Amino acid sequence: MSRNLRFLIIKHLSLLVAICAFTLQSKEINLASFEMEPYVGSYLEQEGAIAEIISSAFAESNITINISYFPAARAKSARQKGNYLGVFPVLNNTVSSNYFKLSDPLPGIQLKLLKKKSTDFTQSFDSKKIGVLRGTFIKVAKPKFKNAIFIEANSHEQLLKMLEIGRLDYVFIDKYTASDLMVNKLPYLIGELDFISENSDYLSFHLAFYNNRPDIEKVLTAFNQGLKKIRESGEVDNILYKHGLLEFPDKQDKKTLRIATVNNKELLLLKELSQLYEEQHPNIKLEWRVLDESVLRLRLMSDLTGTAGQFDVMTIGAYETKLWAKKGWLQPIKNLPLEYDLADIIPPIQTSLTYKDSLYALPFYAESSMTYYRKDLFKSAKISMPSQPTWSEIFTLAKRLKQKNNNVYSICLRGKPAWGENVALITSIVNSFGGQWFNHDWQPQLTSKEWYSAVSFYLELMQKYGPPNADTLGYKEILDLFSQGKCAIWVDATVAAGTLFNPKLSTVSDKVGYAKAPKQITDKDSSWLWIWSLAIPISSNSYKEALDFIMWASSKNYITEIALNNDLISIPPGTRHSTYNNKHYHDKAPFSDFVFNEIMTATAQAATLKNSPYQDIQYVGIAEFPAIGNFLGKKISKVLSNEKNLIEALSETQAFAEKQMEQSNK
Repeated sequence: MSRNLRFLIIKHLSLLVAICAFTLQSKEINLASFEMEPYVGSYLEQEGAIAEIISSAFAESNITINISYFPAARAKSARQKGNYLGVFPVLNNTVSSNYFKLSDPLPGIQLKLLKKKSTDFTQSFDSKKIGVLRGTFIKVAKPKFKNAIFIEANSHEQLLKMLEIGRLDYVFIDKYTASDLMVNKLPYLIGELDFISENSDYLSFHLAFYNNRPDIEKVLTAFNQGLKKIRESGEVDNILYKHGLLEFPDKQDKKTLRIATVNNKELLLLKELSQLYEEQHPNIKLEWRVLDESVLRLRLMSDLTGTAGQFDVMTIGAYETKLWAKKGWLQPIKNLPLEYDLADIIPPIQTSLTYKDSLYALPFYAESSMTYYRKDLFKSAKISMPSQPTWSEIFTLAKRLKQKNNNVYSICLRGKPAWGENVALITSIVNSFGGQWFNHDWQPQLTSKEWYSAVSFYLELMQKYGPPNADTLGYKEILDLFSQGKCAIWVDATVAAGTLFNPKLSTVSDKVGYAKAPKQITDKDSSWLWIWSLAIPISSNSYKEALDFIMWASSKNYITEIALNNDLISIPPGTRHSTYNNKHYHDKAPFSDFVFNEIMTATAQAATLKNSPYQDIQYVGIAEFPAIGNFLGKKISKVLSNEKNLIEALSETQAFAEKQMEQSNK
């Protein structure tokens, strides 16, 4: 037997042994992929929608997957390394059947041409330069855009930058990938690019198995069977919904209103009670998308930056209202009837939703921030909460509580990464420590001593006295923890009081105390002001119907409906004088006067100890802030889970922020 033949036999026997070991024992396989938000990515929840679907399909056969990430062009060649069974996401006809076997179709993408708004579109693509991500869609693009010049790049970010400076005429890209990239990394391009509605293609993804494995047919069959099962059970649609990727069917008429809203108790109650509106308006049909706060913001931006406008009503915050109004993305709210009683809206709330003397949203509920604590646990530990504690006092109290109560987390604070989650709280702590996001010349200040001191304090407090896996806990999760009696102190939104003091929703409703939000070295108010409001995007062709609905949802009559059908303590707080003039509400909600005062006195003016070019306490009202805030949120989350050190996290965010401000010419 020749040496070469002996080598080949040994190689194939080794491979067969490895496959048998997988089939019979390990139940674990390795797959190759590449970053493609929001479908696949190491930094995405569940590593993205397509990764979660693949994982769920394999789980039906008790198989777990490990995903390794490569540049897109290299992911397909991972087969040569020998320990990967397949690669995803792959489009049909973009890989050779000599090397790959494709799974049944997975949910796919909507590929379109993206251009600068200033570029005129012509049907001819002769000599036009079209950018494509290397190793992905070029086989789809070439037959479609004949006589065009195709230019491949290693990242979508690089392609969008090339488009911006004129090195490309178009980029062939998925609509959600483009919008998420602009929000998270290239905010200066928001509003500068748009999609061509023609020449769009919906193409399914596949998991491509490397066919050099002897039992690949068994693995492929197991995967396809699992995929069929989770598709029939509705799990695939549930995953797409959670990631904000389950689209509505084509809209037939103006009488269908499509509403995007945040997943919290107050808005879920609105969805539940909206059946009353439909009963009163039998010609109107309401369709909802209720999403996690961070996903909601991305999908709303997708809707506004060129995906044909899915929504008629959007739930947006104080941050978005003025910025989006300035960009012309929202319909002004005009000619409200007398019975709406606009004068009843609390002045700072109305001001926050006004741009150039016009309202652009109607307030659903408003909040400031406060400190919640367990009176029974404080009494047992023989400690007391100051009327306005310092953060240092909070630390000392948490320490004392841990010594006395091992079965309750001494403090619960937001740790989930996002600018509206952990960063909202961290920003208020930084403010109280005398820090600021930017100095008066718009230079980022993330590496200042104030930032380091404040975030170090936050991390030590959380790691010593907070719950485990704190990096997965946001407002909604901590509200549930405190309601279940698992937290002793919580600093967060005043709106939570309606749940915590409600005996139907909270096991500790008779044990909750409250105080002002903590301060530290500055006497400036550390309480934020936030409003969840209802707005109508400019893309909606159902303005009249949408306006009628949002007036109903933000009216005094809606508050009455809540009281009749639910509980007076659960009414949307913080928006109307009439709520706080209601004696019955005072009787039900012992915190009502306190919350009203916090909202009335919370101010965005001169919010930082040093002079700043911006206002507000928990965010900065510039287009670049979500990208910078989300970047910081992810870095701090990794420090909290001991995957990174703080100096690196702040330095990397400082560099990212400087880049964003430079790109935006600030």
